[in-house]
Amino acid sequence: MSLIGKLRTSIVLASVGAVSLALAACGGSVSVGTPTVNQEELQTNVQTQLTKLVGEQAPPIVCPDTLDAKVGSTTTCTLTDSSGTYNVTVKVTSVDGGTAKFDIQVADKPNS
Repeated sequence: MSLIGKLRTSIVLASVGAVSLALAACGGSVSVGTPTVNQEELQTNVQTQLTKLVGEQAPPIVCPDTLDAKVGSTTTCTLTDSSGTYNVTVKVTSVDGGTAKFDIQVADKPNS
């Protein structure tokens, strides 16, 4: 099964256990010293969270820029595996004590 297939299965299983997980593949957080999360740290953190979720190394994540450390801020990153390139939406859900927390959602279908 491809990584995306495992993510889809993990999301379904997570959704059964808790309603809050139904909307996101997983969550992550990073410490922020400025009002943005830098691009490299965001990419690394998203990849790490996806790797933990599926139990195997996730492909590299590519994000277009930094992410504002402000609740509601979003960015669309991408990941590419053997079945195609998928959008990965990252949305800041809270910022507390210099740490931005976010939800990660991988698209159901590859980009056309």
